[in-house]
Amino acid sequence: MSIQGYSASEFTHEGVTKTVYRRGRGPGVVIITEVPGIHEAVVAFANLVADAGFTVVLPDLFGEPMKPVSGGYLASTMLKLCVSKEFKLLAGNESSPITNWLRGLARALHKELGGKGVGAIGMCLTGNFALSMAVEPSLMAPVMSQPALPLPVGKARRGQLAIAPDELATVKRRVKDEGLKVLGLCFTHDGKVPRERFETLKRELKEGFEAIEIDSGPGNAHGIKPSAHSVLTVDLVRETGHPTEQALQRTLSFLRERLQ
Repeated sequence: MSIQGYSASEFTHEGVTKTVYRRGRGPGVVIITEVPGIHEAVVAFANLVADAGFTVVLPDLFGEPMKPVSGGYLASTMLKLCVSKEFKLLAGNESSPITNWLRGLARALHKELGGKGVGAIGMCLTGNFALSMAVEPSLMAPVMSQPALPLPVGKARRGQLAIAPDELATVKRRVKDEGLKVLGLCFTHDGKVPRERFETLKRELKEGFEAIEIDSGPGNAHGIKPSAHSVLTVDLVRETGHPTEQALQRTLSFLRERLQ
């Protein structure tokens, strides 16, 4: 499968090989697709990042690239992820195994491109992956957009971060000793991203966490629906002053500050 404007290659780390799509020039940014896969809105966002002066890499982790989004496609992808050994959808204090491969990709990208480091943007079920990837020293700009893991089944999981305790300790050390910053984006009434999760991030990372929480409650000024979820893709509104546009611009400026 091809994506217009992107080259495709294979990347192997510790015996695991996956296709990676690439576009742009400048510091590297790994964009990890949301469910159900690399769809049109994800590519549109990746194009914005590439056009802002970055080398974008889009790893193909699940789904079929550029397949139109539908209810059936969403459901079938979720079923496959539920039984996949690479993803742990309910583990509150454990990182998904695929994050090790993603760290290897970030490391290789930084080795190739040089510079201060690379960025990572996770979305939805991959939102927490950007935090787990920050264990890798070359990862300098992690962005967690609507981090949905662990799935909020049961009260305890609502505030958990889907990262192993030792990995979280490493990220906290990097915040304290290296000035690492983590950017988080969400809608306030998104049932997939409990409010407790952002409160945990604020408590654990303190000054190292910057939260952008977009009002999607009843009567909000911009008419954002309570079901809004995908800050940078499906629910992005390209209008000056709209909070999702402001979130997009802050994401791009965050990448520039940390990488350029």
